[in-house]
Amino acid sequence: MSAYSPAVSPRMTRQQAAASLVEGVEQDLGAASAIHALLERQFQAALRHQGAELGALAEELTPALDAMDARRRQRVALVRALQGPEGTMAGFIAAQPEPGRARLAASWGELERLVVLCKSATTRNSNLLAEQFSTMQRVLHNADGTYAPR
Repeated sequence: MSAYSPAVSPRMTRQQAAASLVEGVEQDLGAASAIHALLERQFQAALRHQGAELGALAEELTPALDAMDARRRQRVALVRALQGPEGTMAGFIAAQPEPGRARLAASWGELERLVVLCKSATTRNSNLLAEQFSTMQRVLHNADGTYAPR
């Protein structure tokens, strides 16, 4: 596969644009799986209060998420270039010939499923970290009188 290019080239043919779009979906499938695994590791590290591990995971997550977002932006631009300003992935998929259409539809469905899992894991992790931070603030600042004499 070719290296990812975040820009849509004005010299790109319709066939090249479609191929680039499909390749981006396949790249995002792998990226979303890897991101989900990192989010699961992040959760475990947060449960165990492993600050160094959390920092290392953040350093891995940030570029992975940035690359995936760049591919998403390119995908939107390519779909609009191929189908007009109101173009959608569903419309693009429907316009593809078989056997590629079925494979792309399956890949797109799996990518959507993985993105939902990642969003759910991100929310779960954020809630845990916020709860831990809130607990530490109460302990450090004795906000609820936890250590006050009775």
